[in-house]
Amino acid sequence: MNKSVIGIGNALTDMLVNLSNDNVLREYQLAKGSMSLVDSEFQTAISKSLAGLPYSLSLGGSAANTIRAMAQLDIRCGFIGKVGEDNTGEFYVQALRNVGVAPYILHSENKSGKCVSLISPDGERTFVTHLGAALDLTADEIDAAVFDSYDYLYIEGYLVQDHDLIRRTIERAKEHGLKVVIDLASFNVVEENRDFLRDIVAKHVDILFANEDEAHAFSGEEDPAKALEHIAQMCELVVVKIGTRGALIKHGEEQVHVGIMAAAKRVDTTGAGDFYAAGFMAGLCKGLTLRQCGTMGAIAAGKVIEVVGTTLSREAWSEIHDLCHKVLAEQYLF
Repeated sequence: MNKSVIGIGNALTDMLVNLSNDNVLREYQLAKGSMSLVDSEFQTAISKSLAGLPYSLSLGGSAANTIRAMAQLDIRCGFIGKVGEDNTGEFYVQALRNVGVAPYILHSENKSGKCVSLISPDGERTFVTHLGAALDLTADEIDAAVFDSYDYLYIEGYLVQDHDLIRRTIERAKEHGLKVVIDLASFNVVEENRDFLRDIVAKHVDILFANEDEAHAFSGEEDPAKALEHIAQMCELVVVKIGTRGALIKHGEEQVHVGIMAAAKRVDTTGAGDFYAAGFMAGLCKGLTLRQCGTMGAIAAGKVIEVVGTTLSREAWSEIHDLCHKVLAEQYLF
C-alpha cells in the first residue's frame, strides 16, 4: 500500500502577473527569484503599479501546490492551513476537496492570504506575499490526532519564520511516528532563519529539498555537490536541485544525479520546485528507487512550467501519468 502525506503551509491564493520587463523588481527593490513577506499596503501598491498587465488567479501556497499535485499522482494526502471567513477561503477549501485532498482548514477573522507572483520574461518568478489569515495559524489549534493516519509530514520552507509553530508541529508529528520532510523554499528565508533551520533539520528532519541557492544559504557551501554532502550529514535523504542540470540526490551511501525532462516551452517557473517535490515524494510513497523518484519529480516539474500558475488540465495530468509509466518502465524498472 502506498504511504500517505499530510502537508502544512500558508493557504494562499496566487495572483500571477506576466511582466514585460523587470523594472518593477528594481523599483521595489525585490531580489529576483525571492519571496518577500509584506503588509497589505505594500502589496496593494505593487498591484496598482501592475494595472493593465495580464494576470490570472490560482490556488497557491507552496506546500498546498505539492500536496495537490501528489493527490493527482494517486497519493492519499491532507493539508493543514488557515483561511479567512470569506469567499476566497471557501474557494480554497473546495479546491482541495475537488482534487481529493482532505482539508484540515482552520478559520480566522482576518482575510485570506494572497501572493502576487511576478513572472519575468525569462519565466523566473518573484513572490510578494501578504499572509493574512495564514499568519494566524498556531500549533495549539492543530489537533494532533490528524497525524494518526499519515506517514509523512511535509512542510513548506516559507512557514519556518514562525519558529514556535514549526517546532511544536514537528515534535508532535514525530511523536505520532511520522517522518518529516521540508522544502527550503527560498534562499532569503533560509538566510534569515539559518540557525533555527539548522537546529530543526539536525534534530527532526528526515528529508530535505533545496535548490542550489537555498543549499548554499543553508550549508555555506557554494558547490552544490559539497552542499549536498554537508546537509546529508544532518538528515536521512537530501535533494539538491541544480536547475537545467537536474538534481543531486543522496540517501545514506547512495547518491544519484537525475537530469531534467525538457519542457515543450518555458512559460512560468511558478511551482516548479513544488511539483518536483510532489513527483519525488509520490515515487517515494510508492516505494520506487531514488532515480525513479527523481525522474517523476523531473516530469512533474517539466510540465508545470509549460503553463502560467500551477493548475494543470486533465490532459496535462494524463501526459504526466503516461510519461511516468513509460520512462520508468523503459529506463529503470527493467
